[in-house]
Amino acid sequence: MKPNPPLLALAVGAFGIGVTEFAPMGMLPVIADDLGVSIPAAGLLVSAYAFGVLVGAPVMTLTTGRVPRRTLLVGLMGIFTLGNLLSALAPEYWTLMAARVVTSFNHGAFFGVGAIVAASVVAPNRRAGAVAAMFMGLTVANITGVPLASWAGESLGWRASFWGIAGLGALAMVALRLTLPHGRVEPSADSGVMKAELAVLRRGPVLAALALTVIGSSAMFTVFTYIAPILKEQTLASAGFVTAMLVTYGLGLTIGNWLGGRFADRSVDRTLMVSLACLATLLVVFAGVMPWQAPAAVVIFLWGVASFALVPPLQMRVMTAASDAPNLASAMNIGAFNLGNAIGAALGGAVIGLNLSYPAVALAGAAMAGAGLILVLLLVRREARVVATLPARC
Repeated sequence: MKPNPPLLALAVGAFGIGVTEFAPMGMLPVIADDLGVSIPAAGLLVSAYAFGVLVGAPVMTLTTGRVPRRTLLVGLMGIFTLGNLLSALAPEYWTLMAARVVTSFNHGAFFGVGAIVAASVVAPNRRAGAVAAMFMGLTVANITGVPLASWAGESLGWRASFWGIAGLGALAMVALRLTLPHGRVEPSADSGVMKAELAVLRRGPVLAALALTVIGSSAMFTVFTYIAPILKEQTLASAGFVTAMLVTYGLGLTIGNWLGGRFADRSVDRTLMVSLACLATLLVVFAGVMPWQAPAAVVIFLWGVASFALVPPLQMRVMTAASDAPNLASAMNIGAFNLGNAIGAALGGAVIGLNLSYPAVALAGAAMAGAGLILVLLLVRREARVVATLPARC
């Protein structure tokens, strides 16, 4: 896809959000040690952010429906910047927890509204690719921003990472203000917009698409939330190797996001089925190769590819099912992604809390991916039956 200034601006915002969402996962041991809490307790900081996204997505989308979208997106990045400043200044665990929730409130609305804007500035047959281009900022964050934040957390303390992320937020605000066209995509003035948006969430296909996002995201975050302690304790890795693996995983995410957007423009459901099957298989393999650094590195890269190949087709499935009122549904899909994040983090933490092995965490993630694959197959079969019952057109 050719360079597109609005898409590049949205990608900058996505980059900042990606760093703040994923950076704590590479710093869990540092945060836990500094605040005097356990690894599972530190993992709840990830869950708190995710639940904040789930709540914030509908609240922010519905209460800002009449705000011009450029103004809204800049304001959302302002919330992001404030939340990260509060995180950097947090004196203890519960204050940091509250700051993470504040930060999260921008997330769902930003990606939900941003996806609508991204899809609107390209040709119809390029919409999945445009969504993927915006999410490319998220994947690039995992290649550069998250490993850098992890390194800074180890070397300078975790607070330094949040100061840097706040600076990213300020930069994203400027980029959005300067490059997004004012009024290109304006909200409808129809007084029934809110009712229409809420009504969409009662549709079976929309709810099924959201449920699929929750399950697919859970499969990823059951394991990724605890990647740092897994590598340190199971692979006996150094801090440098952990940082290298975060970069490796981020490269996989970037390639997976590009592949997911490209193939979803051809077939959303086929892309989902292949990605979920690969994800389940790779997590099973990861459970077996954790003790060895070289094979673990290969699997981590491929795991990243499979994980983010899911994102564009999942977003397109929801946007298609709610095409006549997509704003809230699109934002809720981001909330669903983060609900899966929270469920995955909690599931992985529960496995660890039960004194089961780290390979068991990977197997739990594989089970979630398998459940997602089964759901896709059931939805495709059901939709085929519905199509078969429709009267033939002359």
